Amino acid sequence: MENTLSVVNRTRNSTMVSAGRVADTFWTRFKGLMGQHDLAEGFGLLLQGESAIHTFGMQIPIDIVYLDKEGRVLRTTTAMPPSRLGPLVRGARNVLELPVGTLAKTNTQPGDQLEIRVK
Repeated sequence: MENTLSVVNRTRNSTMVSAGRVADTFWTRFKGLMGQHDLAEGFGLLLQGESAIHTFGMQIPIDIVYLDKEGRVLRTTTAMPPSRLGPLVRGARNVLELPVGTLAKTNTQPGDQLEIRVK
């Protein structure tokens, strides 16, 4: 059974993800968003246990949020294009991949506190 993800930026009082997924196994993290042609507004993929990502094999750019173990935003990347290697972010425990424009719409910035709910 697949986990349903929702994410709220408590600092900015804005919903970032209303219907997302959790990647918590080697295979689901490896596959990530490869093969996706677009992402619906409100979607997000939480890569648990990751501190770096890549966009090789992807066809679309994505917004990225690197989180510590408490859900605090350590770093963001806006519109990371396909076929790129992201940084290794010290202290990151999870990475949230989002449709382009989500960071701007929610004004999410380093230091913000996110509330992550998995059902």
